[in-house]
Amino acid sequence: MTISEIAKLAGVSSAAVSRYFNNGYISEEKREAIRKVVEDTGYRPSLQAQTLRTKRTKMIGVIVPKIDSSSVGRVVAGITSVLEKNGYRLLLAVSEQNSQKELEYFTVFDDKQVDGVILLATVLSVALKKKIKQLSVPVVLTGQHLSGCNCVYHDDYHAVYDVTELVLSKGRRNICYIGVTNHDRAVGAERLRGFQDALAAAGMPVLEGSTETGGFTVASGYEKMKELYKKYPDVDAVICATDKIAVGAMQYLKQQGKKIGEDVLLTGQGDSVLAANVSPALTTIHYYYEESGRKSAQMILELIAKGTIAVREIKLGYELVDTYQ
Repeated sequence: MTISEIAKLAGVSSAAVSRYFNNGYISEEKREAIRKVVEDTGYRPSLQAQTLRTKRTKMIGVIVPKIDSSSVGRVVAGITSVLEKNGYRLLLAVSEQNSQKELEYFTVFDDKQVDGVILLATVLSVALKKKIKQLSVPVVLTGQHLSGCNCVYHDDYHAVYDVTELVLSKGRRNICYIGVTNHDRAVGAERLRGFQDALAAAGMPVLEGSTETGGFTVASGYEKMKELYKKYPDVDAVICATDKIAVGAMQYLKQQGKKIGEDVLLTGQGDSVLAANVSPALTTIHYYYEESGRKSAQMILELIAKGTIAVREIKLGYELVDTYQ
């Protein structure tokens, strides 16, 4: 069928049908009439024809570091909800936290294979920053702040600062920290800085050897807690950069006979399902992951529609989930 035939059956103009398929404005009455004809006939517009006509693929490339992560899942859900409403599809690429793979995906997505790219960023290497600037389509970073680049990110620094203040307010003084690589500016460097500055503001030095750098896994949390416990068997609080790390630390501390929430206060970051389903539930930070996905998708669509615009940086807040009240 052609657009003209759809228009005739719906009793509207061909222009109205064209606007319907391109998410343009038409009255609700006309939209419903066209929708009914499309549904009854099973008509589907040719994506190739649309691409040739509009010079757009109606596809957004989304690069994520991993898929076995509740935070990544929530961000992608937010992105998808906006793209679907606007007639776009998502092309998902998983980098496995490999910066070389990210560069390869950018090359694949370039040259108008997609209309834009959303990168859920972890480590922003020099090569990756250079590639972002060279891309022929707009790019939005999600989860990391990069000056001069459109991005949506979280206030990681103050989130850990606040949770450290909470632990200090409960009289804990032998405090340890388990983080991740500082090459990850948000989860690594900014969260560690929040911990250190909160202690400094309270007039407390960071205990020598009381911070460990691990991976984003439960197993890493377990191993790093084991190393810290050898040095600080009297530890009374542990601040962790992620919920998974905190759950691993919890497993080890329980094996040592420690009562979580009494002998040792333990905190995570992310407000994941895992954090709510361990016993006792973790004190953690709730980040607005779905909202960051929605904001990122809205930003990329605006960039596509308007072309080059002033760089926008959106920093989202957080909520402290205190289970030790």
